[in-house]
Amino acid sequence: MGILGKIFTWWDGATIGTWLHSSLTGELVGTDHQGNRYYRAKKRIPAGQPNAGQERRWVIYNGANDASRVPSEWFGWLHGQFDGVPESRLPPPRIWEVDSTPNATGTAAAYRPMGALERGGKRAAATGDYEAWNPED
Repeated sequence: MGILGKIFTWWDGATIGTWLHSSLTGELVGTDHQGNRYYRAKKRIPAGQPNAGQERRWVIYNGANDASRVPSEWFGWLHGQFDGVPESRLPPPRIWEVDSTPNATGTAAAYRPMGALERGGKRAAATGDYEAWNPED
C-alpha cells in the first residue's frame, strides 16, 4: 500500500497518524501469534480526565483491523483486567486448544442456515408440531 493509502485508510492496518502516535508516545509491550502489536502509553491519563491514573492501551493489527483477531489473553490486557503482559500469566497451551478464527460475517465463509437466500431460499417443510398462539385461549 502506498503512502496515500496509509494516510487515508484505517481498515487495513495502522494509518500514519496511528503509527506516529505509537512511535512517539507509546511503548511496545508485546506481540501475539498473528503479528498484532500491543502498546501502552508512556504516561498515565492525567487527573481531571475520565479514567485518571489509568494507562492507555491499544493494538496495531497486522493486516485488517478486526477486533475478533485479538486473542483472549490480549483482550484481557487491553481492557485492564490485569496489569502484567499475557505471556507472563498464561499457563502452557492444552493439546485440545485451537487458534481463534476471525469473524466471517459478510464473507463467503459466513454461516448461512437452511432457508437463507444465499442457499437458495428453500426451507424444510413444516412438520405440524407447531401450534400458533391464539390470544383468546
